[in-house]
Amino acid sequence: MRIFSKLGVVFLAATLAMSSLVHGPVTADAAVAPPTVNANAAITIEESTGKILYGKNPDQLMGIASMTKMMDEYLLLEAIGKGKLKWDDKVTISDYAYEVSQDRALSNVPLRRGEQYSVEELYQAVAIYSANGAAIAIAEKIAGSEAKFVDMMSKKADELKLGAHRFVNVSGLTNSDLKGHHQVGAITDENQMTARGVAKLAQDLIQDYPEVLKTSSIAKKKFREGTSDQIDMTNWNWLLPGLIYARTGVDGLKTGTTDYAGQCLTATAVQDGMRVITVIMHANGGTSAHDKTRFSETNKMLDFAFNNFKVMEVRKANAAVKDKIKVNKGKEDSVNLVTKDAVKTVVPKATTKPKLDEKVALDEKTLDAPVKKRHQSGHDGCPT
Repeated sequence: MRIFSKLGVVFLAATLAMSSLVHGPVTADAAVAPPTVNANAAITIEESTGKILYGKNPDQLMGIASMTKMMDEYLLLEAIGKGKLKWDDKVTISDYAYEVSQDRALSNVPLRRGEQYSVEELYQAVAIYSANGAAIAIAEKIAGSEAKFVDMMSKKADELKLGAHRFVNVSGLTNSDLKGHHQVGAITDENQMTARGVAKLAQDLIQDYPEVLKTSSIAKKKFREGTSDQIDMTNWNWLLPGLIYARTGVDGLKTGTTDYAGQCLTATAVQDGMRVITVIMHANGGTSAHDKTRFSETNKMLDFAFNNFKVMEVRKANAAVKDKIKVNKGKEDSVNLVTKDAVKTVVPKATTKPKLDEKVALDEKTLDAPVKKRHQSGHDGCPT
């Protein structure tokens, strides 16, 4: 927290108390009725605040299929960020990764047994083409085995507060599709999360590692271009510009399909400066990955969000807050508080001046002098 000389002004971290991914009702504040979404579960959130704009069975534990790979990506990007892994590090393909990669009925780029591939090219195959063998190879590189990586996934889900979840593999496939190599759970098991948890994972992935969007937005790419192993990869997210159901502003994030999970899609798009994340789980259309239902239902949710809501700044950075905090043994008995960052919230589009009920939650009732710069003492809550 910063102090401004004799004025004794202190920075206050500013957050908003509102319907969030962790707590709160699943309601929208727009006057227009929310869409009817043809899926077993769905959710729409605004990315910067976590404000829930639409929800249907958001806390029902369901299969997530290849949306699993968002967790793979998070752990990979985390390892890169911590210097534990480099993009040009080589990964040797195990028997397990090889055997799964040869099944073209699944989403795969065929890998050669014992061949070495870079971390980057395997990551691209996962993020763009949902390559299952590549996901297994990355997990084995990071953790030594799929079972150990699954344990990392579960611990990270707890750390990120993703709610109810169960992971049994790194691909999102049914264990029975893993060629006898499954290491966690029963042969019929699949990964499970809630729509709320998947949305929170997507939000954390985008906020902590925004570079993921540079890859998830790639519509088409050649794997091992210029070699005898070259494979054309077309992104399964057909809402991306350049693909069949292209929508301007869409730049991610992850599809998924199994018989158990049905058609799934976590999408994200930006329009008029607002980023929205949507999750569709078990869209009620055909069972084929080529069925359009998950895309049409995602469009309904994106239309509802962008047509009815906007992000509004309700308090500027460095703005004074009404509360003060006491200082022990200081030249002044108390110091004033100001916001560290601008405070924003999501409001109906017609809103010009939202009604605010400012609440400051102090982490400390008093401060002992001297107060260090950038010491955080609380949160400024401005519910809409």
